[in-house]
Amino acid sequence: MIKYILVYICSVFVASVSQIILKTSSGKKYDNIIKEYLNPRVIIAYSLFFGTTFISLYAYKGLPLSMGPILEATGYIWVALLSFLILKEKVTKTKMLGLAVIIAGIVIYSI
Repeated sequence: MIKYILVYICSVFVASVSQIILKTSSGKKYDNIIKEYLNPRVIIAYSLFFGTTFISLYAYKGLPLSMGPILEATGYIWVALLSFLILKEKVTKTKMLGLAVIIAGIVIYSI
């Protein structure tokens, strides 16, 4: 079961990376609306999202269905961490409190 948990967490991590790619793409100015939605970053990000769907389905082969939402919640942690490291976003006290609640929920569920 550990293998499937790690596969699912990797899937969530890749989905978080694709969110960061979309965020960086949204900060750029494009000549027209077609280039805004059909540029390499957007296509790569949505391709990653699409791929993570199949990875998650594979992980469910060895995971109980009830564990999926708990593992999916780690995405909030990944996005906050990647935003801090890549986008240089500030981590406020409110964000830290929210992340602490998410982590506590994951720990409580796993006990």
